[in-house]
Amino acid sequence: MIVFFIGILTGILSGLGIGGGTILIPSLVFFIKTNQQIAQSVNLIAFIPSSVVALIVHFKNKNIEKNMIKRLIVPGIAATCIGSLLAIKINSDMLKKIFSIFLFCMGIFEYISAKNFKKNN
Repeated sequence: MIVFFIGILTGILSGLGIGGGTILIPSLVFFIKTNQQIAQSVNLIAFIPSSVVALIVHFKNKNIEKNMIKRLIVPGIAATCIGSLLAIKINSDMLKKIFSIFLFCMGIFEYISAKNFKKNN
């Protein structure tokens, strides 16, 4: 049952464009007790259908800048290949630490961005 609720929450976050992986990966690691590589690969597989649905909705609402896509695809694919190869080589505990640091840094960035946004408006 917990997997069902994790799926709902991550689906909603994915649809909002926030990124369901920020919830899905830690949830799989801490509640389901999977290792980090498995959690990340499940996230990537779960991301495919939800991103297709979100892409269709955003395309219909004209929320996609085609020029930006062209500049992001090639470096994004290259970096994805590098990241995937690194994730396989790094042990699960180290990968968990790297992901935790990433989430912490993103939290700080979001906090500072929100604070600056309020100050400027």
